Amino acid sequence: MMCVRFPLSLRNVEDLLFERGIDICHETVRHWWNRFGPMFAADIRRQRISRMRGFRHWRWHLDEMYVRVNGEMVYLWRAVDHEGEVLESYVTKTRDKAAALRFMRKTLKRHGKVEAITTDGLRSYRAAMVELGCEQKQETGRWANNRAENSHLPFRRCERAMLRFRQMKSLQKFASVHASFHNHFNSERHLVDRQTYKTRRSAALAEWQNLMA
Repeated sequence: MMCVRFPLSLRNVEDLLFERGIDICHETVRHWWNRFGPMFAADIRRQRISRMRGFRHWRWHLDEMYVRVNGEMVYLWRAVDHEGEVLESYVTKTRDKAAALRFMRKTLKRHGKVEAITTDGLRSYRAAMVELGCEQKQETGRWANNRAENSHLPFRRCERAMLRFRQMKSLQKFASVHASFHNHFNSERHLVDRQTYKTRRSAALAEWQNLMA
């Protein structure tokens, strides 16, 4: 949880655990998150999908960001709903119509129907939506997609702490796991009072402990 949730390197986690009396190597932390991270993330994602399916006023925001992998620029596509929940993360080498189509098909298959989809001016989105028959749901406009663009910030902080990625496969895995963990522990502290935030934080930790059990 510490490795994925917070912008920490593997060695930072090793030092923090040592202060708590747990003496392990940073490679052990890597092994733990590689083995258990996708498992916990899948359970979190499954519970949230079951709660949101059929929600009538579900709105999505789609955006792509560039990530350097061994000096090569790749694209991380992300779908975020109107509440800031990261629904899907998908890595491709291009951002053309074919890449947008694969990303949107995957998102629609997993999460179901949506009322409106907000995107930027990238023409690949329009071309993909025309083929999928949902072009009437597309919305564009200046600052309309800030929800998706701001959702990149937690991932960018972790990317800097981890000194970037070396393989597309590891980037895809980390992006998916990080999105689920961020959704679970995101209590929107800037929108609620202190007492409400503490209640939500305690509930998230209790649910996390049940998940690990």
